[in-house]
Amino acid sequence: MLQIVFNEISAAEISHLDTLSQLELLDAFKVTQADLVELDGERFGKLEREGKVFYRFRADDHRIYFEVVNDSVVVHRVLNKNTFSDFLFRSKMPLSEDEQLAESKHFWNLIDEGREARKM
Repeated sequence: MLQIVFNEISAAEISHLDTLSQLELLDAFKVTQADLVELDGERFGKLEREGKVFYRFRADDHRIYFEVVNDSVVVHRVLNKNTFSDFLFRSKMPLSEDEQLAESKHFWNLIDEGREARKM
């Protein structure tokens, strides 16, 4: 498994969850190199922008967006699926969730904000 590092924003987002939800989410969020090579599409997705690779981890009602830097998973955002994903589903776009996110300026603004936040 890779070391997981939360930035200020993602740490704040996860802290808004109740304690049991935090524990369940963190227990489910295990990332290995093999997971990133063989993306299953259900739990893990991949987004690319300007030569950088970002990943999505899906667990129940939450999405964790992260990138791998050296031997660490740097978590940029922890979002509830009923935020952006719900909009995408209701808009009935003919693309996968990850493809829709990759084309969204709003999504990349969220990720950039997370990338620029101080790591905890």
